[in-house]
Amino acid sequence: MFRGSMVAVVTPMQADGALDFAALAGLVEFHIENGTDALIAVGTTGESATLDFEEHIAVVAKVVELVRRRIPVIAGTGANSTREALHLTQRAMEAGADACLLVTPYYNKPTQEGLYRHYKLIADRVPIPQILYNVPGRTACDMQPDTVERLADTPNIIGIKEASTLERIQELVRRCGDRLDVYSGDDGIAAEAILSGAKGNISVTANVAPRLMHEMCAAALAGDRTRTEAINSQVAGLHKALFLESNPIPVKWAVSQLGLIPPGIRLPLTPLSEQFQPAVRAAMQQAGVL
Repeated sequence: MFRGSMVAVVTPMQADGALDFAALAGLVEFHIENGTDALIAVGTTGESATLDFEEHIAVVAKVVELVRRRIPVIAGTGANSTREALHLTQRAMEAGADACLLVTPYYNKPTQEGLYRHYKLIADRVPIPQILYNVPGRTACDMQPDTVERLADTPNIIGIKEASTLERIQELVRRCGDRLDVYSGDDGIAAEAILSGAKGNISVTANVAPRLMHEMCAAALAGDRTRTEAINSQVAGLHKALFLESNPIPVKWAVSQLGLIPPGIRLPLTPLSEQFQPAVRAAMQQAGVL
């Protein structure tokens, strides 16, 4: 259903942490002008963990309003409480999102049966396309391919963002690719993942280099390995530098360096340490965006 470079967009904030909707409007236009294929509002990179419920829905609704149906808007609505995830998903649908992205419940470490029931309940109750999201390095919860396969025949579960290993992505493509779209959730392996059958990449790097990431994903979807690898080599430094501290610390600093957002970020996250700023700046220069 969705293809290409999908940006897990940062949430602009003022220095005091207040949401900055004027900067958000500029970001939306920046991405549309640079070929971004879809926007993910209030995912991990959008600081979903530090937005309260009403702020969360307000950002989703504002992105929907600003996009005006020019590209798809996917709302991050995952939570470690099934009730909360259900409520967020319902509200995102009412706000006009085209789909929802639901991270695996974090911290409480559900069983595979618990994961199955969590996702099945939300999919059965909220009639909006839903994308599963597995990122075990961040959640301490790893949804196994057997569980994904059980969920693959649920009509409105249409994809999975897999942010673990290339091998896992390739396994999911083999096992479920005829029923679910598989997306890379790791910029560093996205090129090879798409060449292996994934349908796109949900990206942090594309916050900073949207045109290049769009072109790389398009080349990979077309099966053009030479062009894919050439573009990927240009942005490879960003893939690494944007994780020198916890996401979204480096990427918010990088986007602020482009003059697109203020430097605001909410505690417990802190601004990018000075020691890492030269490396992020060098990666931006290598990519030709600074």
